[in-house]
Amino acid sequence: MEKIRIDNFKEDRFETAIALGNFDGVHIGHKKILLNMVEEARKLNLVPSILLFDNHSKLTTKGKAPMYLTIKDQKEEIIESLGIETLYNIKFDENLMRLQPEEFVKDILIDKLNTKLIVVGFDYRFGHKASGDVDLLKELAKKYGLGVKVIEPIYVDDILVSSTKIRELILDGDLELANKMLDRNFQISGRVIPGNKLGRKLGFPTANIDLLAGYPIPKHGVYRTETIIDGKRYASATNIGYNQTFDNKKVKIECHIIDFKGDLYDKIIYIDLIEFLRDEIKFDNLDDLIIQMEEDIKIVLARH
Repeated sequence: MEKIRIDNFKEDRFETAIALGNFDGVHIGHKKILLNMVEEARKLNLVPSILLFDNHSKLTTKGKAPMYLTIKDQKEEIIESLGIETLYNIKFDENLMRLQPEEFVKDILIDKLNTKLIVVGFDYRFGHKASGDVDLLKELAKKYGLGVKVIEPIYVDDILVSSTKIRELILDGDLELANKMLDRNFQISGRVIPGNKLGRKLGFPTANIDLLAGYPIPKHGVYRTETIIDGKRYASATNIGYNQTFDNKKVKIECHIIDFKGDLYDKIIYIDLIEFLRDEIKFDNLDDLIIQMEEDIKIVLARH
């Protein structure tokens, strides 16, 4: 997949089909948009492409971006796997924010990206103060001789799929439904940092994670997870919380990676959050804690 910044760029090599949106999380609704765009592009002999902002549009419009469902590298990897051949990047700044809907279509999509087909979701908004909707997009496309395809909403268990809903589910610890909407396991990534080594002393060494991005963090408790180290997957159990038995005052993410031996300090690892197992428990003694940890690991291995 070719990646191009369009600040001082004009696409004159070929005509494009463009998918538009934030694609925050690249969930199953986003995938439907992208796959439809790729299919239509191939029918029309257009290059399947996507326009992404370097920063989430809400960071400029509202001063705060939503929590990350994917980091940049993961998002681009998923997009490429769906058949996108060209990824165009532009910074969403105040100049772009002030563009009227028609200016965005003409100045960006037509003049810069040589667009002939636009594919968007049913709730797509564009232009100054999000004043443009899919009906206006269709009008502008007709005026300028462009094709437009609008993808209808997707539901899972009768619930509308959206990035906002997925964040809510993750925060509530409902990883199973969140993962169904994502069409993959929700993944966090982080650098392994030194901890207090209490897990090692109990016979259950853990990797303490310093997250690489502002992810939505599930409710406190123990989760069945898979940890990816150097491309290899390991069954794991991950505790999110204060580690109440030891009266920690700071929320930690501690991952016990089953059957892994080696030094992980300062290494970047990836953790797929699969299933909530239980709430955090404050144990009266270490023996009870060890018994529960053994039980957690049995469950993880049985379901792995």
